[in-house]
Amino acid sequence: MLKKLVSVSVAALLAVSITACQDKSENTPAKKASDNSLGSGAISMELSTPKAATEALDAERLAKVQSMLNGGISYLLSQREADGGWSFGGGVMKPAVTGLVLKCLLGHPDFDRNNPVVKQAFEVMLKYCQPDGAIFDPKQGRPAYTTAIAIMAMVAADDPQYKGAMDGGVKYLKGIQIVPGQESPDGEIIAEGDHKVGGIGYGSNKEPNLSVMQFAIEAWHGAGMSADDPAMQKAVGFLTRLQNRSESNPMPYAKEGSNDGGFVYDLITSKAGPAAGSGMRSYGSMTYAGFKSMLYAGVGKDDPRVRAAYDWIRHYWRLDSNPNMPNDQSKEGLYYYYMVYARALQALGRDEIPDFKDPETKHNWRGELVDKLVQLVQTDSSWTNEADRWNEGSPTLVTCYTVMALEDVLKK
Repeated sequence: MLKKLVSVSVAALLAVSITACQDKSENTPAKKASDNSLGSGAISMELSTPKAATEALDAERLAKVQSMLNGGISYLLSQREADGGWSFGGGVMKPAVTGLVLKCLLGHPDFDRNNPVVKQAFEVMLKYCQPDGAIFDPKQGRPAYTTAIAIMAMVAADDPQYKGAMDGGVKYLKGIQIVPGQESPDGEIIAEGDHKVGGIGYGSNKEPNLSVMQFAIEAWHGAGMSADDPAMQKAVGFLTRLQNRSESNPMPYAKEGSNDGGFVYDLITSKAGPAAGSGMRSYGSMTYAGFKSMLYAGVGKDDPRVRAAYDWIRHYWRLDSNPNMPNDQSKEGLYYYYMVYARALQALGRDEIPDFKDPETKHNWRGELVDKLVQLVQTDSSWTNEADRWNEGSPTLVTCYTVMALEDVLKK
């Protein structure tokens, strides 16, 4: 158990009232709890042992998951700030980081929507509700990312009092999805066949990318959006244009590239760089994100696009690096990869993945991830990435990614 944490009076926390997104026209921020009542914000508490809904883990690995998961939750509680939220420090990206921590807490049996720590964190996050339904800090940007994360946290809470905020967030994300007839940043009208249609970027009409898209699709899916919804259907079209599969992707890069079934970051770049010869290089974190997003959007497991991505996953199976990233970038985005790896394979619903070269060899995806995370956990029960790209030098962010992955490991 983590030591030297400042305990917080549960009675004091219970006294905090929740003011979630009220009437959007008022945009009234939630009342902030007194710093004096919360002290530093850090909490120390005994945690119960999380149960597994799967039988795919042996007793030894299950015990490791339970220990690491409780350690990760304890670390996150130790990083709680005086107002009851979390950030990268100094309030940077507070609503997004608070939303991620909420998602982690609500995946643990000791926390539900009535827990005072959870209630206070929602108050902190939802004071960033905007009149258009977005949930983010306008001074710091990233409205699509942050709104999607906030929706994911509200879905996990399953609390009727957040329905208005959740519905507003869903509507906002649909409103910034690129559709024909919109005006692009350069003043051009988006045409029916524009390759960006269906995508979402960092803000309205910005260059859309798979990272933002996968969070939006997960938020929509969790909030109950039908696979038949036009927004979801358009999203599938955009996902198709991010896959290295020439049979279904009309983009030039797909015709020129590896045709390996993997996914890239956006329509003009891959964070893994160019493919050998020409085209763009597929890589792990985006391929699992695309694979998961297809499943969440209702694309069948037997669909050729899903099968191609699944074969890519089998072909590039590894956990010591972000698959198919160049050697000098192999650790970049590693924990984001672990998060989408676990979420995607849990969504697939298979306990074992046959090796591509030797199908008789079966990968227990849960067990192999557990073995790797045991090697990487820090003495304070956190995780961090020395390859500090995409904010993975932040132990709070990386521990959130890892805790979410461990929670998925325990699911059926």
